[in-house]
Amino acid sequence: MKIAIGCDEAAYSLKVAVMKHLDTKEDVEYKDFGAEAGEVILYPDVAQKVAEAVARGEFDRGILVCGTGIGMCITANKVPGIRAAVCHDPFSTERSRKSNNAQIMCMGERVIGVELAKYLVDIWLKCDFSGGGSTPKVERIMEVEASYRK
Repeated sequence: MKIAIGCDEAAYSLKVAVMKHLDTKEDVEYKDFGAEAGEVILYPDVAQKVAEAVARGEFDRGILVCGTGIGMCITANKVPGIRAAVCHDPFSTERSRKSNNAQIMCMGERVIGVELAKYLVDIWLKCDFSGGGSTPKVERIMEVEASYRK
């Protein structure tokens, strides 16, 4: 699995911890689109780069981290074809994949700790879209999005 990852300066430490955790996964490779140590960067710029790379199919999924995860999520969801979700608890993280087929998970360094973030990444990586009753809902999300592109 190919992952695009990014952060702003508010979540640099969490990004580094997540990347080290991803290094332990044999079947995962990633590219860092985020801030470097000490670099101040606008989170919308990072979210846009990651979301566009995922939307183009260059990466299977993306992970975005900022202070709360909210701003990254809002920005990523502006990119056509992207479904991003704030993932701060196990159930929502699982459902973001299984029910909503979210390609991007967003987390906040000021909201959750490193160990919880790693645990959520593991959940998110192993979950796939369940389809079934969720399929028409995800299709409808994409129809709503398309209606605004006309």
